[in-house]
Amino acid sequence: MWGAVGQKMPFEHKKLTPPKNFKQLFPYLKQLFGGFFLRFGYIVKLVWDTGHWILFLLTFMALFKGVTPVVGALISQGVLNELQTVIAQDSLPQAAFWHSKVFYLLVFMFVYRIVLQITGNLNRALNRIAGEKVVRQVRLQIMDKSKQLDLASFDNPVFYEKMENANREAGNRPLNILSETFNIVSTIIEFASYLVILFTAPGLAAATLVIMAVSVPSAIINFIYRKKNYSYMRHRSKERREMNYYSGILVDKDLVKEVRIFDLADLFISRYTDVFARYYKGLRSLIFGETAWHAVIGIVSGVTNLVFYTVIAMQVFSGDIMIGDYSLYTGAIASVSACISTLISQSGSIYEGTLFIDNLIAFMEEEQTVVPKAEKPLQVEQDKGHTIRFEDVSFRYPGTEKDVLHKINLTINEGETMALVGLNGAGKTTFIKLLLRLYDPTEGRILLDGRDIKEYDLNSLYSTFGIIFQDFGRYAVTAEENIRFGNIHAEKDMARVEYAAQQSCADEYISRLPKGYDTPLMRIFEQDGMELSGGQWQKLAIARAFYADSDILILDEPTASLDPIAEQEIFRQMDTLRKGKTSIFVSHRLSSATMADQIIVLENGRLIENGSHQQLMAQNGRYAQLFATQAERYVTADAA
Repeated sequence: MWGAVGQKMPFEHKKLTPPKNFKQLFPYLKQLFGGFFLRFGYIVKLVWDTGHWILFLLTFMALFKGVTPVVGALISQGVLNELQTVIAQDSLPQAAFWHSKVFYLLVFMFVYRIVLQITGNLNRALNRIAGEKVVRQVRLQIMDKSKQLDLASFDNPVFYEKMENANREAGNRPLNILSETFNIVSTIIEFASYLVILFTAPGLAAATLVIMAVSVPSAIINFIYRKKNYSYMRHRSKERREMNYYSGILVDKDLVKEVRIFDLADLFISRYTDVFARYYKGLRSLIFGETAWHAVIGIVSGVTNLVFYTVIAMQVFSGDIMIGDYSLYTGAIASVSACISTLISQSGSIYEGTLFIDNLIAFMEEEQTVVPKAEKPLQVEQDKGHTIRFEDVSFRYPGTEKDVLHKINLTINEGETMALVGLNGAGKTTFIKLLLRLYDPTEGRILLDGRDIKEYDLNSLYSTFGIIFQDFGRYAVTAEENIRFGNIHAEKDMARVEYAAQQSCADEYISRLPKGYDTPLMRIFEQDGMELSGGQWQKLAIARAFYADSDILILDEPTASLDPIAEQEIFRQMDTLRKGKTSIFVSHRLSSATMADQIIVLENGRLIENGSHQQLMAQNGRYAQLFATQAERYVTADAA
């Protein structure tokens, strides 16, 4: 299924339709369990890639835990039967106890318990370590995948649902699923051992079959509610995101001022409460429904066990079996019931877990469409001027019908400076994103040095541009690193960092920071982190562009947070930076556009005017009207 701009629609789960007749049963089971084993195989590979030792540890512990309960029961049987035999005798010298079978069995029992305790502690420690490593592996996969995805994916609410679900599964679920799977192996070994004991005991073979039959409804209920729970959680992703959003607003340090001043706290608390009420209502119904069914089944199972415990006790009264045998057989019945219950719950939990792993798989299957179209991608020739051409370029966002840009035709010559102006929503930022190939045009093409930008290697293309976005990054690292992020592949060069800061006027305040360029910025991780003003951050972002020293300079509202004097100083410095380079800048202050060789005026996604400042003023069109309006405002402000 494909979207409006030729992009594949997001991953969808195939809904299983229950079989209506016997013919449909086999295909239904094949689809049901086929999907399960595919998901389970994905989990095994994920854990194997994390560390082979994890699977070996789980295998060993599965075998060990499967055998040890039966060994413990047999030891207890031996101790009790030996004690009954001794009691049946009149008396034995106390010294004989130390050489008796009872004493050796007791020593064996406590050695067994010590081994169990040590092994259990070691297993818990290793599982915690393995859990951390699996979480790391999943998060690395998510981060690696994120860096490959198209920007268009991040504009899609369905993608955000997948990403939220995938991040939720980055916890211990993969390891938990495998642990529970190996626990099933342990339980099966234990179950089989106790079956052997019960089938060889007098009159208890039928009891075993009845206990197993009573457990069947529990298995059915368990699987039904695991499926319901998964479906509910999956389709309530929006409510969970809303709850996270509303609760996050009140603890967001950047929003706390507005929330307090405008008295918005109670509003968002109320909205959180309303969303939670809707979310909780359905979840509570599921929990109560499953609990009620299991309560009924538990009563039936309890009555059944009471009957068989009574039968075994009567055999002790009649002298047919010994007290140790009573302990073994009743323990075996209890263990068989527990094993069946464990098999049911763990199977349901594993099944539910593998369904949730679909969220991670769906995220990892998100396709990247912005890729080089050439079989051997071209490398952009660096350290030179470049020519850019838009040919009939139109763009609309996926799932929408209105063009954000429509039939744009223009050329930016080598070494030329172009200013992009227009009101908010005119399409200026989208124009920049298309040029950077963060999106691909819906129609038309963009040429760089005469070749379609789709033919170039993406990393080579990106490295050609030095850009300051309107919503530039503010990184919680040192001032020096914030600047060096402009070109992280270059060797560390403090002289170059300081020069970039001087060119953007950032050096004026960085030099006064407590640790200078080594000062951590933002009080997120470090107690001594420094908070900067909007204008200071903007100068730092401009320094990043100076440090990048790329062939094509793109400035998206680079001085929006600066006062007019600082703005003029920055533009004066940028004259040096863009000398000989192709450069593009977006600005609402049209006084800045006067220095451009070419001014492009966008309105409602269309190019309506194109020329130098003098040419456009002579035309007395939209640009002249906007320029005169701004000039009049400044003159009025000065007169006042």
